[in-house]
Amino acid sequence: MDLIVLATRNEGKVREFLTLLQGLDARVESLRAYPDVILPPETGSTYQENSIAKARAVHAALGAPALGDDSGLEVDALAGAPGLHSARFAGPGASDDANNEKLLFELRGLAPGLRAGRFRCVLALVRGPEDVTLVEGVCEGRILDAPRGAGGFGYDPLFVPDGETLTFAELTPDRKLVLSHRARAVASLREILTTRR
Repeated sequence: MDLIVLATRNEGKVREFLTLLQGLDARVESLRAYPDVILPPETGSTYQENSIAKARAVHAALGAPALGDDSGLEVDALAGAPGLHSARFAGPGASDDANNEKLLFELRGLAPGLRAGRFRCVLALVRGPEDVTLVEGVCEGRILDAPRGAGGFGYDPLFVPDGETLTFAELTPDRKLVLSHRARAVASLREILTTRR
């Protein structure tokens, strides 16, 4: 396996994956190099279904191993929402700011102790029609009542991981890449790939 293509057009995710996957015995490319590849809509009922669908679409188009990702923020007080719909919580094509504003509106007046949540990431590495590797990473934390920080993307300015006082948007990129759900999923993937050698 000398190439892995990232099955996402989210530039924030691409930047994180390119850093997290450094040191693998494979070159990692984004879909920037393949503008004609079309990703399927996220219509699955689970993160697994969505991540597999994206990876399979890229693998089918390019014939190369593909890494699909689906992730979301799950808030206990909202029965796990926005979850699968995190990227479009405020509607189709919603901006990060719009999604954050909707989340704050939904949690308005809720005490700090009732604002628990987690980021969850599921990765699917597809190397053939029947060769699918699935891993998951979770980062527990809490949701603030106002955004803080200018780094990161998505819900990062509202999320403080357990054991920290800073949001993902305030943490250094290196620290976030230790704690994040995506980092934990990639660590599990690395372990599997190393064992299979």
